[in-house]
Amino acid sequence: MTYADDSTGHYVALNEATLKRVTGTMKTDVLISDNFFESFRGDGLCISTPTGSTGYAKSAGGAVLHPRLEALQMTEIASINNRVYRTLSSPIIIAPDEWVTLKPVPGINYTMTVDQFSMSDRPVKAITYRIASDRIYFAKYKHMHFWDRVEDAFIGAKK
Repeated sequence: MTYADDSTGHYVALNEATLKRVTGTMKTDVLISDNFFESFRGDGLCISTPTGSTGYAKSAGGAVLHPRLEALQMTEIASINNRVYRTLSSPIIIAPDEWVTLKPVPGINYTMTVDQFSMSDRPVKAITYRIASDRIYFAKYKHMHFWDRVEDAFIGAKK
């Protein structure tokens, strides 16, 4: 699970959390383990868990992560890359002992999502994403290997 802290509370995501700007370009500094990584410009950033890697993160160009991995994935949403603005332009995988902090330009309205919940009525100074210590355990009904589920969901019928 992703643990997000926007300085006003704590949120836990099973799948993913995003920070986006609906109107205009989102501008935010990205820090990894409190070290400056990049100044991001684009529509937004998606931080996903392995469980959420087959959703929004995958549709934004992220990797599919095996659910046994203890990691976070940061995927850019429509980044701007030109002579002035440069981003990594690639999803990154964050180790379990590291975290990602986003520090957006103050005074601009942002939309933050945590799974299906959306918040846009509060100012955002910084959000820190880390792997939560909480765990969710799924009931086993009919076991299907993870890669079989991925193949069935995204590729289709076997030959």
